[in-house]
Amino acid sequence: MVNIDLSPVGYVLSPVEEPGDMPLGGRDAVIELMPEYAEALQGLEESSNIWILSWFHKAPRDVLKVKPGKVNPDLPEYGVFALRAYARPNPIGLSLVKLEGVDGNRVYVLGLDAVGGTPVLDIKPYFENDTIFSPLTPYVRGKSREMRRGMIRKHALVHHGEECPDMLIGVRMAAIAEDYFGQLNCSDLMVKVQGSPCLADTIQGISRARFANPPRFNYSNMSDRSETIWAKNGRVLTICLKDVFSREDINYLADEDLFYIF
Repeated sequence: MVNIDLSPVGYVLSPVEEPGDMPLGGRDAVIELMPEYAEALQGLEESSNIWILSWFHKAPRDVLKVKPGKVNPDLPEYGVFALRAYARPNPIGLSLVKLEGVDGNRVYVLGLDAVGGTPVLDIKPYFENDTIFSPLTPYVRGKSREMRRGMIRKHALVHHGEECPDMLIGVRMAAIAEDYFGQLNCSDLMVKVQGSPCLADTIQGISRARFANPPRFNYSNMSDRSETIWAKNGRVLTICLKDVFSREDINYLADEDLFYIF
């Protein structure tokens, strides 16, 4: 047996105090390091994203199976090693967050899912080698359409980098396609985009479709068209934007008012 001796390097400052109150995707927070570890932050500001390893001190440690209740309590149980559930034998939290800034011994982040008072074990920079463009992952389907659209929007924003109108259009299209086909990141779902580079970038980021290995993404740059075509096992879904719409319309109009769907 190997002895494991861990000591916190700092603690989380967050207005969220209980795990059940933490929103999906986390929230803004501050990591306050012990003063003796402040020098270890030198150069961290060169990173846009960082990994936070923490100790979920309020998590039960005797749970081996859970349901992804926040996403969809109707889904079956998974082993805790197959999910990012906070309950686990050794409740080590692994969070990829956006770095907002460093000030002295404080690190300001967005998207941290650790509650206030959580001990922080380590901070690591995000590297290019951490990126896997088209991974195989469990399909944890959100219970409501609103939740699924929110999850798609988050994936799109991480990939595309800005919330432009064509990104919002792509999110709406992908939400319709997910209702029709289920998981969008699967090797037998073909995706074709006719429209702007922003629309193509958004759809590719959401679907993780590649031009090769396997070839399931096709793109035509068209300034006067916004259309996606999805195909799987002989089923085809075409979604075409009807007109030019305001950002508010894109967010709130019904699908049938925004798109031709056939």
